[in-house]
Amino acid sequence: MSVNKNKSTVRSASFALPGWLQQQSMPLAYGVLFLVLSVTVENFFSSTNLIGLMLSVSQIGMVACTMMLCLASRDFDLSVGSTIAFSGVLGALILERFDHIGLAVGGAVLAGALIGAGNGVLIAYLRVNALIATLATMLMVRGLGFIVSHGQAVGIAHEGFISFGDARILGLPLPVLVLILCFVVFGVVLNHTVFGRNTLAIGGNPDAAELAGVKVKPLRVWIFLIQGVVTALAGLILAARITSGQPNAAQGFELDVISACVLGGVSLLGGRATISGVLIGVLIMGTVENVMNLKDVDTFYQYLMRGVILLAAVMFDQWRTRGRHG
Repeated sequence: MSVNKNKSTVRSASFALPGWLQQQSMPLAYGVLFLVLSVTVENFFSSTNLIGLMLSVSQIGMVACTMMLCLASRDFDLSVGSTIAFSGVLGALILERFDHIGLAVGGAVLAGALIGAGNGVLIAYLRVNALIATLATMLMVRGLGFIVSHGQAVGIAHEGFISFGDARILGLPLPVLVLILCFVVFGVVLNHTVFGRNTLAIGGNPDAAELAGVKVKPLRVWIFLIQGVVTALAGLILAARITSGQPNAAQGFELDVISACVLGGVSLLGGRATISGVLIGVLIMGTVENVMNLKDVDTFYQYLMRGVILLAAVMFDQWRTRGRHG
């Protein structure tokens, strides 16, 4: 009896280690990558470059926090890049017309909320496939951005608005502080609120969640509405950083965000997400791009690498899913 019990204990311990390694694989991989790059790439570990790295991923990180909720609920949003561009253009136009920061921010955020809520209604109530719904929204919102701007960049000269992009608090740029705030807020939402638990429940099994009393359709609309609000804020910060609203900004942005989430362990099948994993995924995406810029890698090769990372992220997600059910 005791021999069998010991064998069982040894057997369970032997399976515990691979499970732990599987859960911590991405943080460990990023830690190794960071150490190697710090030693081998000149200027990578400098404070200037590290702050620049955080600044470069600030918009992707903000939107990844809400894309995490969409993916966790078994949906996704391809319209975030277009929403970033449109909100930046709209904010710049309102600022040019009325010279009022509050109106510019409020108008752009309201537009983002309406775009997100519209996606949610199409998907939850009208039962349009998320791919088709958000792809259509992506095209319409991008087109609307070109229409209202007449296909031209809308310049921003208001110093107060520009400060959103270059102001520093405690030595950190404001966009980086907003990024940190987003991770803290949505980490709490995911792990410590009914909203977060219900989001994961919907992704795990929407029918069972509805039978358990979760209001699935309104919750899905709220998830997309929050996605739209945060994306609009990211668009305003981007417009402040580049001092203009660009209708062609953030092309391919949605793929970078989804790649970061999947790299961070958010399942494409829904029901599984961690905020720390999303942070690691965002850092991996940003670090790879940062190193390619430091090495003066041609832009065309950077597109190739982004595609490779996206494919690797999807394959890694499938491997993890097979490991859980295998």
